[in-house]
Amino acid sequence: MAVANQLSKVIDKTGRLIELCTALQEENDLLKQENDQLKHKVNHHSQLKIDLEEKLRVLTLARSLEGIQATDLGLNEKTFDIKQKITDFVREIDKCIVLLKK
Repeated sequence: MAVANQLSKVIDKTGRLIELCTALQEENDLLKQENDQLKHKVNHHSQLKIDLEEKLRVLTLARSLEGIQATDLGLNEKTFDIKQKITDFVREIDKCIVLLKK
């Protein structure tokens, strides 16, 4: 009879361990899912950071060109052309960013 009681206790404990293992597996799956989502967000924000840094670089360049005294250098037309090209590049970059976000 003592062996039967011990066997019954072992079976009960094994059942509880199986339930606990199942619960832990479900929690692990949820954590993996959350981890994947967070990794995706990090990648998205990293790309966004790169895009914004590029915009900042272009804007800084454009502003530095605005600071040039074109009249002193006799470059009125060239400066305007350069500014126009930069503006066009920025527009194209913005379009690309919009497309990448879709």
